[in-house]
Amino acid sequence: MGVLIDGIWQEKDELPQEFGQSGEFRRVDSRFRDRISADGSTGFKAEAGRYHLYVAYGCPWAHRTLIFRALKKLEGAITVAYSTGMDSEGWGFGTRADLPESTPDPVNGFRHLHQAYTASEARYTGKVTVPTLWDTRTRRIVNNESSEIIRMLNSAFGGIAGDDTDFYPEPLRADIDRINALVYEKVNNGVYRCGFARTQAAYDAAYDTLFEALDELEARLGRQRYLMGRQITEADWRLFPTLVRFDVAYFPLFKCNRQRIADYPNLSGYMRELHQVPGIAGTVKPRHYIDNYWSIARLNPSRIIPRGTPVDYTLPHGRERL
Repeated sequence: MGVLIDGIWQEKDELPQEFGQSGEFRRVDSRFRDRISADGSTGFKAEAGRYHLYVAYGCPWAHRTLIFRALKKLEGAITVAYSTGMDSEGWGFGTRADLPESTPDPVNGFRHLHQAYTASEARYTGKVTVPTLWDTRTRRIVNNESSEIIRMLNSAFGGIAGDDTDFYPEPLRADIDRINALVYEKVNNGVYRCGFARTQAAYDAAYDTLFEALDELEARLGRQRYLMGRQITEADWRLFPTLVRFDVAYFPLFKCNRQRIADYPNLSGYMRELHQVPGIAGTVKPRHYIDNYWSIARLNPSRIIPRGTPVDYTLPHGRERL
């Protein structure tokens, strides 16, 4: 994948701090953490046409931001560059005949995302990740932490967004934060802790934790329609990107192979219902998931990409009963 060291691109698979002494995978914190606000008090005012997202359809963290851009009807206000995937210089931008949704960068013309990072901080050291939110006025990165970007899209663009639904309502925030913490640690990042574990013990612990959490969520969704009960919230949209990638990538490649999401009646129906929410299907690109994950050399040294895409998110979901 590669990293930047003092602003110079280095072809390294990871940083030393990504792994613990027992071989467990540890996700490195995002570095750019500025915020957009409605009134501009943060230094970055919510304005149509000012901000630009760098994303990859294959990445679940970037997927969150595409979901909120669609839900809040901000497509006309925030531009996007869709990566062609990983190459020797990390996330690239351009065109690929086999992945026609990929695009050149229409704002800066960057060929690789690391150019945005060094443009923002000339001697930057660290990972170069999607999503990355860019400010066209100051010509620098605002934020590269997906959980914070979706909160901005949810609330900061009130006078610009085409939909005023609040997916992080005040009365439910404490409960949303609690379920987000469980889902992030045990599921969203849990699949990576399985796939990138360096020892059997680290893998076994991550595997058990992942499926205990999926079992718990399956039971919860057997009692209620959404994670918070009767309404869709941010918590649902943070779980969804992992679910749609699970059977085509995490189950076979990340060794998360106790069972598929298709084998969980409630989770699979819930996933299909969320996929059928207006605007969401356009953000789901399973072929990109296969290309993205099966191109990771440390997991698939041959780089042979499977031809099949064995998922169907369009089947009836049956969640109306709840």
